[in-house]
Amino acid sequence: MDSAAQSYQHRSLSIKLWPPSQSTRLMLVERMTKNLTTPSIFSRKYGLLSKEEAEEDAKEIEDVAFANAAQHFEKEPDGDGSSAVQIYAKESSKLMLEVLKRGPKVKDDGELVSEKAGSTAETVFDISGGRRAFIDGEEAAELLKPLRGPNSYTKICFSNRSFGLDAAHVAEPILISIKDQLKEVDLSDFIAGRPEAEALEVMTIFSSALEGCALRYLNLSNNAMGEKGVRAFRSLLKSQYNLEELYLMNDGISEEASKAVAELIPSTEKLRVLHFHNNMTGDEGAVAIAEIVKRSPALEDFRCSSTRVGSDGGVALAEALGACKHLKKLDLRDNMFGVEAGVALSKVIPAFVDLTEIYLSYLNLEDDGAEALANALKESAPSLEILDMAGNDITAKAAASVAACISSKQFLTKLNLSENELKDEGAVLISKALEEGHGQLNEVDLNTNSITWSGARLLAEAVVQKPGFKLLNINTNFISEEGVDELKNIFKNSPDTLGPLDENDPEGEDNDYEAEEDDEHDELESKLKGLGI
Repeated sequence: MDSAAQSYQHRSLSIKLWPPSQSTRLMLVERMTKNLTTPSIFSRKYGLLSKEEAEEDAKEIEDVAFANAAQHFEKEPDGDGSSAVQIYAKESSKLMLEVLKRGPKVKDDGELVSEKAGSTAETVFDISGGRRAFIDGEEAAELLKPLRGPNSYTKICFSNRSFGLDAAHVAEPILISIKDQLKEVDLSDFIAGRPEAEALEVMTIFSSALEGCALRYLNLSNNAMGEKGVRAFRSLLKSQYNLEELYLMNDGISEEASKAVAELIPSTEKLRVLHFHNNMTGDEGAVAIAEIVKRSPALEDFRCSSTRVGSDGGVALAEALGACKHLKKLDLRDNMFGVEAGVALSKVIPAFVDLTEIYLSYLNLEDDGAEALANALKESAPSLEILDMAGNDITAKAAASVAACISSKQFLTKLNLSENELKDEGAVLISKALEEGHGQLNEVDLNTNSITWSGARLLAEAVVQKPGFKLLNINTNFISEEGVDELKNIFKNSPDTLGPLDENDPEGEDNDYEAEEDDEHDELESKLKGLGI
């Protein structure tokens, strides 16, 4: 082992992970407060905490978790503190879940409320279970029987059942009778296999029956609608002023269909979730979607992945997203943005102070686009948990910027830089960024990056001691057979956390395990000297 490697190993073993700094403790409290005040499946059932109550609970949770972890650390003062950090994290998560399930303790007037605030009456009517099937009028009458007469349903889900005309006519008067109480409607995949003319008529019947209901959630995904289908839902869409979540995934949303959506929905002021995954949107369609985004200042979760959007459409979407100051999750994967759209997106990234997840894989960003985005993210999104920049032809040239970004994201749980061209030089920079902190990291993916044993070893050593770490994927690289054995030895105490290496190519370039190792490390170390992370 050369002196550089020995020095690196020594530094890794000397790191003390406990106790956390005061700023880290305060950041955890802030993060838990945001989680406790963010609408979720728990808040729908138990109620949403006010910011004041959430802050009080978060401080109490952190105090208890810190005390328990500190007590544990006192029993192992010679350890690096990793087990204390793990207890700190687990205890915080457990107590936060208890608070979410408890719900708000007080109303605005101070009156105590029960843990299961609200009525115990059933509110969700869901016929999506079981096998996917066509249903006729007789079957629809039987399935929808619970909706007849007085009921407390506020959400209906007809997904996974294909309605024909007879079934639609049975559903029509029932929907009219309950539409004033409905808040959530899921009509995803409800006309599968029907001829176009029949499917359009069924959609029109449902649209007319539900016209005027004040929905917060609408899912029309997996219906291959196209423009005709969107316009078949005209009556329903035109009457929606309070939508908070809208899903139009895998719907054949073309340029014209996108324009129809933008035209028909009268207001998106309250919209928090907008998903357009897997459509035929294209650049002109993206411009129409951008108009919707501009009118959605409350947007928290935007997905426009696999929509055939190129550079012009990417720039339009990026500029529109600048109006979304509350964005938490951004998914633009699998489009043809290119460098220009990547740079445009980097200019609005600073607006996303609450961003926790960003998916930018397969966007043709190349080094210039990746560097611009990494530099922007480094100075913003302090609570980022997931960073995905796979498949963008990123080389070692941009690795320093990406590494600096990673180093600043101490809440990172998942990092995906697979299918790039980072090679050993880039891998070493990334491992250096991951070396200290990142106590919540659980997955790192750098498969298919032309990495040899030199880079693979440092990546392995950077993550193997992380508490709660689950997977390092460095498959499909150029690691020698001896290197593979050494990797398995590094992970001997947690073999499941090292991903498969069955597609690794030990005969790939730069695969000499010993002869070139010293030279490579000397070169890489010299490049690291001037790097500040």
